[in-house]
Amino acid sequence: MKGNKSSSGFRAGNTEITNPSSSSSTGSSRLGVLISHLSVSPPHELHLHRQPSMASEKEAALAAVPSHSHTIFDKIINKEIPSNVVYEDDEVLAFRDIDPQAPTHILIIPKVKDGLIGLSKAEERHCEILGRLLYTAKLVAKQEGLEQGFRIVINDGPNGGQSVYHLHIHLLGGRQMNWPPG
Repeated sequence: MKGNKSSSGFRAGNTEITNPSSSSSTGSSRLGVLISHLSVSPPHELHLHRQPSMASEKEAALAAVPSHSHTIFDKIINKEIPSNVVYEDDEVLAFRDIDPQAPTHILIIPKVKDGLIGLSKAEERHCEILGRLLYTAKLVAKQEGLEQGFRIVINDGPNGGQSVYHLHIHLLGGRQMNWPPG
Protein backbone atom coordinates (compact mmCIF):
# COMPACT_ATOMS: atom_id res chain seq x y z
CA MET A 1 0.00 0.00 0.00
CA LYS A 2 1.55 3.32 -1.04
CA GLY A 3 2.00 6.13 1.45
CA ASN A 4 1.40 4.09 4.61
CA LYS A 5 2.83 6.44 7.24
CA SER A 6 3.54 6.19 10.93
CA SER A 7 4.50 8.91 13.36
CA SER A 8 8.13 8.06 14.13
CA GLY A 9 11.28 7.00 12.33
CA PHE A 10 14.00 4.48 13.17
CA ARG A 11 17.67 4.11 12.41
CA ALA A 12 19.81 1.55 14.15
CA GLY A 13 22.77 3.93 14.36
CA ASN A 14 20.92 6.59 16.25
CA THR A 15 18.52 4.65 18.44
CA GLU A 16 18.94 2.91 21.74
CA ILE A 17 16.60 0.03 22.44
CA THR A 18 15.94 -0.46 26.15
CA ASN A 19 13.87 -2.81 28.20
CA PRO A 20 12.21 -1.05 31.11
CA SER A 21 12.45 -4.19 33.24
CA SER A 22 16.24 -4.28 33.04
CA SER A 23 18.56 -1.94 34.89
CA SER A 24 20.70 -1.02 31.89
CA SER A 25 20.18 -0.28 28.24
CA THR A 26 21.10 -2.79 25.58
CA GLY A 27 23.51 -0.34 24.02
CA SER A 28 23.95 3.37 23.51
CA SER A 29 26.44 2.93 20.69
CA ARG A 30 25.74 1.78 17.15
CA LEU A 31 27.38 -1.57 17.91
CA GLY A 32 25.18 -2.05 20.98
CA VAL A 33 22.06 -1.36 18.95
CA LEU A 34 23.07 -3.62 16.09
CA ILE A 35 23.77 -6.47 18.50
CA SER A 36 20.66 -5.82 20.56
CA HIS A 37 18.20 -6.01 17.67
CA LEU A 38 18.76 -9.74 17.43
CA SER A 39 17.42 -10.44 20.93
CA VAL A 40 15.13 -7.70 22.18
CA SER A 41 11.98 -7.81 24.22
CA PRO A 42 8.52 -7.97 22.63
CA PRO A 43 7.62 -4.70 20.85
CA HIS A 44 5.20 -3.55 23.56
CA GLU A 45 8.08 -3.61 26.08
CA LEU A 46 10.53 -1.57 23.99
CA HIS A 47 11.39 2.06 24.52
CA LEU A 48 13.14 3.89 21.68
CA HIS A 49 15.49 6.71 22.64
CA ARG A 50 17.43 8.87 20.18
CA GLN A 51 21.13 8.99 20.95
CA PRO A 52 23.83 11.23 19.54
CA SER A 53 25.41 9.80 16.39
CA MET A 54 28.41 7.58 16.95
CA ALA A 55 31.67 9.46 16.44
CA SER A 56 32.45 7.37 13.41
CA GLU A 57 30.17 5.54 11.02
CA LYS A 58 33.38 3.86 9.87
CA GLU A 59 33.77 2.26 13.32
CA ALA A 60 30.18 0.98 13.21
CA ALA A 61 30.67 -0.54 9.77
CA LEU A 62 33.92 -2.20 10.80
CA ALA A 63 32.27 -3.57 13.95
CA ALA A 64 29.22 -4.97 12.11
CA VAL A 65 29.37 -8.67 11.32
CA PRO A 66 28.07 -9.72 7.89
CA SER A 67 25.30 -12.22 8.52
CA HIS A 68 22.17 -13.71 7.03
CA SER A 69 20.44 -13.34 10.41
CA HIS A 70 17.43 -11.10 10.94
CA THR A 71 18.27 -7.41 11.11
CA ILE A 72 16.63 -4.28 12.39
CA PHE A 73 15.11 -3.88 8.90
CA ASP A 74 13.28 -7.20 9.26
CA LYS A 75 11.69 -5.82 12.42
CA ILE A 76 10.66 -2.66 10.54
CA ILE A 77 9.18 -4.72 7.68
CA ASN A 78 7.23 -6.80 10.21
CA LYS A 79 5.98 -3.61 11.95
CA GLU A 80 7.69 -4.66 15.19
CA ILE A 81 9.56 -1.34 15.23
CA PRO A 82 7.97 1.94 14.15
CA SER A 83 9.13 3.78 11.05
CA ASN A 84 7.97 6.73 9.00
CA VAL A 85 6.97 4.91 5.81
CA VAL A 86 6.81 7.02 2.66
CA TYR A 87 6.22 4.20 0.15
CA GLU A 88 5.25 0.56 0.33
CA ASP A 89 4.25 -2.09 -2.18
CA ASP A 90 4.40 -5.90 -2.21
CA GLU A 91 8.17 -5.98 -2.78
CA VAL A 92 9.68 -2.79 -1.39
CA LEU A 93 9.49 -0.57 1.70
CA ALA A 94 10.80 3.02 1.86
CA PHE A 95 11.03 4.97 5.11
CA ARG A 96 12.69 8.11 6.44
CA ASP A 97 16.10 7.78 8.05
CA ILE A 98 15.95 8.97 11.65
CA ASP A 99 19.44 10.52 11.37
CA PRO A 100 19.17 12.25 7.99
CA GLN A 101 22.34 13.28 6.19
CA ALA A 102 20.37 15.57 3.85
CA PRO A 103 17.00 17.35 4.04
CA THR A 104 15.52 14.25 2.40
CA HIS A 105 17.09 10.94 3.44
CA ILE A 106 15.06 7.81 2.80
CA LEU A 107 16.04 4.15 3.07
CA ILE A 108 14.63 1.78 0.43
CA ILE A 109 14.74 -1.93 1.19
CA PRO A 110 13.48 -5.17 -0.32
CA LYS A 111 10.83 -6.80 1.87
CA VAL A 112 12.33 -10.24 1.22
CA LYS A 113 16.08 -10.40 1.75
CA ASP A 114 16.57 -13.67 -0.21
CA GLY A 115 20.30 -13.79 0.60
CA LEU A 116 20.77 -10.20 -0.54
CA ILE A 117 22.68 -8.93 2.49
CA GLY A 118 24.73 -6.58 0.33
CA LEU A 119 25.18 -5.67 -3.31
CA SER A 120 28.34 -7.81 -3.54
CA LYS A 121 26.18 -10.84 -2.73
CA ALA A 122 23.77 -10.22 -5.63
CA GLU A 123 23.17 -13.06 -8.05
CA GLU A 124 21.45 -13.07 -11.42
CA ARG A 125 18.20 -14.09 -9.67
CA HIS A 126 18.25 -10.71 -7.87
CA CYS A 127 18.17 -8.59 -11.05
CA GLU A 128 14.43 -7.96 -10.85
CA ILE A 129 14.45 -6.73 -7.22
CA LEU A 130 17.57 -4.61 -7.82
CA GLY A 131 15.80 -2.89 -10.69
CA ARG A 132 12.66 -2.51 -8.58
CA LEU A 133 14.67 -0.81 -5.81
CA LEU A 134 16.13 1.72 -8.24
CA TYR A 135 12.77 2.37 -9.88
CA THR A 136 11.24 2.86 -6.43
CA ALA A 137 13.99 5.40 -5.67
CA LYS A 138 12.90 7.33 -8.77
CA LEU A 139 9.23 7.20 -7.70
CA VAL A 140 9.98 8.31 -4.15
CA ALA A 141 12.28 11.11 -5.36
CA LYS A 142 9.44 12.45 -7.50
CA GLN A 143 6.97 12.07 -4.61
CA GLU A 144 9.40 14.01 -2.37
CA GLY A 145 9.76 16.85 -4.90
CA LEU A 146 13.42 16.25 -5.73
CA GLU A 147 13.16 17.65 -9.28
CA GLN A 148 16.58 19.33 -8.96
CA GLY A 149 18.28 15.97 -8.43
CA PHE A 150 19.15 13.41 -5.81
CA ARG A 151 21.84 10.90 -4.89
CA ILE A 152 21.56 7.13 -4.50
CA VAL A 153 24.02 5.40 -2.15
CA ILE A 154 24.52 1.70 -1.53
CA ASN A 155 27.09 0.90 1.15
CA ASP A 156 28.60 -2.56 0.72
CA GLY A 157 30.81 -4.35 3.22
CA PRO A 158 32.94 -2.94 6.03
CA ASN A 159 35.10 -0.68 3.83
CA GLY A 160 31.99 0.55 2.05
CA GLY A 161 30.43 1.67 5.34
CA GLN A 162 27.70 -1.00 5.57
CA SER A 163 26.47 -1.55 9.12
CA VAL A 164 23.14 -3.34 8.51
CA TYR A 165 23.38 -6.51 6.45
CA HIS A 166 20.13 -6.25 4.53
CA LEU A 167 20.64 -4.54 1.17
CA HIS A 168 19.35 -0.98 1.33
CA ILE A 169 19.50 2.13 -0.80
CA HIS A 170 19.92 5.59 0.65
CA LEU A 171 17.99 8.25 -1.29
CA LEU A 172 19.48 11.67 -0.47
CA GLY A 173 18.26 15.01 -1.75
CA GLY A 174 17.08 18.51 -1.00
CA ARG A 175 20.55 20.07 -1.09
CA GLN A 176 23.61 20.31 -3.33
CA MET A 177 25.67 17.12 -3.00
CA ASN A 178 29.46 17.32 -2.82
CA TRP A 179 32.09 15.32 -4.71
CA PRO A 180 33.90 13.19 -3.84
CA PRO A 181 31.22 11.79 -1.53
CA GLY A 182 33.28 9.94 1.06
